[in-house]
Amino acid sequence: MTSQRTSPEERLAAMGLAVPEVAAPVAVYVPVVRTGDLVLTSGQLPMRSGELMATGKVGGEVTVEEAYACAQQCALNAIAAVRSEVGDLSRVRRVVKVVAFVASTPDFTGQPQVANGASELLGEVFGDAGVHARSAVGVPVLPLDAPVEVEIMVEVAP
Repeated sequence: MTSQRTSPEERLAAMGLAVPEVAAPVAVYVPVVRTGDLVLTSGQLPMRSGELMATGKVGGEVTVEEAYACAQQCALNAIAAVRSEVGDLSRVRRVVKVVAFVASTPDFTGQPQVANGASELLGEVFGDAGVHARSAVGVPVLPLDAPVEVEIMVEVAP
């Protein structure tokens, strides 16, 4: 279990990760919106250093392991969007909801295992506050032919 005495950024650093720059939108929208104590991210693609980590369909060109890593990067990008809105990730009280979209072949049914990449990262970063409701949805295609897209909703301290 993660220590509540360390910050989310410190927990990421312990995992060898850092909060990236907020990924630029690929169309007309903003990466994050806050309403009251809720912060909602737009769908985050598995962008790393300005490029997609992988393209194609899970169950086809993309393995479950690659898609899991993509979902983890999507969650990391969502964390970056949240931090850009609230400043300090220690203000996150609860990850409320995670939605993972998985571009997959028609016979692929492992969307929950792919989404675990995002869920497990959020649990490591936010501890008990990272436990959330989730949907893992198989879709035929995602923007830029990305294999995974993740959006999150968090509650923050006022």
